[in-house]
This record gives sequence, C-alpha cells and structure tokens, in this order.
Amino acid sequence: MTHFYQHEHRLFVSVDCIILGFKDHEINVLIIKRKFEPLKGGRSLMGGFVRKNENLYETVSRVVAEYTGVENMYMEQVHTYGDIARDPGERVISIVYYALIDMLQFDEKLKKQYDAEWVNINDVGSLILDHNQFLNDTIKLLRRRTATRPVGFNLLPEKFTVPQLQSLYEAIYQRPLDKRNFRKKIFEMDILEKFDEKDKSSSKRGAFYYKFDKEKYDRRLEDGFDFSFI
Repeated sequence: MTHFYQHEHRLFVSVDCIILGFKDHEINVLIIKRKFEPLKGGRSLMGGFVRKNENLYETVSRVVAEYTGVENMYMEQVHTYGDIARDPGERVISIVYYALIDMLQFDEKLKKQYDAEWVNINDVGSLILDHNQFLNDTIKLLRRRTATRPVGFNLLPEKFTVPQLQSLYEAIYQRPLDKRNFRKKIFEMDILEKFDEKDKSSSKRGAFYYKFDKEKYDRRLEDGFDFSFI
C-alpha cells in the first residue's frame, strides 16, 4: 500500500505579505532588501515559510508583526501562486495576503533592522520574482473591496476627519472625488461617530474628528444595509 508520505516531493509553502499604509494622501507599501540568496539585495515584499505548528492566519500575523510591530491588523488572502519556475532557489508555493495598518503604529526602529522603506505604490519599480504581480493583484482586489466594504478605515487612525477619509479613497482609486457628493454619501450611511474635537492643522476653522462605528455598521448589515461607495 502506498502512503502519501512515500512520494518524494520536496516543496515549501510560504506566505508573502503586501503591507499597506496611508500617509500624505498616498497609499504606500512596505519594501525590504532581501538578505539571503538567491537574489540577495533585491527589493522584496515581506514573507515567511509556514511552520508546522501554524495555520495560515498565524503565519501572516507573525510575519506582519515581525516587520511592523503591529498586531491585530486587517488581513485578507489575495491568491495562491504556484508556477513551477517562480523561485529559482526551491519549489515554493506562495499564498499572498495583504494587510492594512495605521502607519502611526509602525515601529520605526524596524526600518533599520530590516532595511525597509515605505514606497508609494505608483513608484515601486522592479521587485524580485513575481512580487510585482502580487502587488498589482492586491491593488485591484483592494479597490473592489473598498467599494463594497468599509475595509479602508483600517488604514486610518482611530480618529480621522472627513477630508482625510476622502483623501484615502482618492488615493485608493487614483482619481479625485467630488467633495459634496462624498460627504453626502458618507453621512447618509450613518456609520460614523462624531467627536467634539477638531483638527485645525490645515485651517483655522478646522474639521471635526470622527471614528468608524463598527457596531452600528454590523447592526445595519443585519437590516440589509448595502455599503456601496463607488
């Protein structure tokens, strides 16, 4: 009787993580320089091999926390990439996730440790292996998700202004949005909680801070609420 462990297949399963943040009106991705062969020194996304005692979610959580210092972030699986020749070192199947973090929580000390940098998604240039495809597929998925789910709020601090929220959506979709229509739509959804505090960094009049009210959003979903943004 032949058992599955008698087959001589040597392959590795890894996760690659597209870590995205939002700052200065732009969506940024965390890029590192690879520290091992093959392709040592190449510009790379973050990744790691799945350990025997981990499920996929645990592996991704570990990798993102290791490179950013952030835990309990929003993550979603993008795709599985298994081309036979995708990695010249070994036969590696890569399961790709993206993670959305508030860049204010990023541990800056890790930049030097991992030779990492935040790069505007429009200025990434060439990455190793098929990592450019990973990123391109991720941005397409993020645009679909933010049109129908409030996942974009994960890129903002807990308190934000409506102009900051609009700037985020403009960065995701790479086009300007009408200010009046944007405000009308977001307030009609009734999923924001308003603070008395204002941000006066950009004008004397200032803009009120808000936060995303997940409990209210969940209740509205039960009532058949449709988050259709774009």
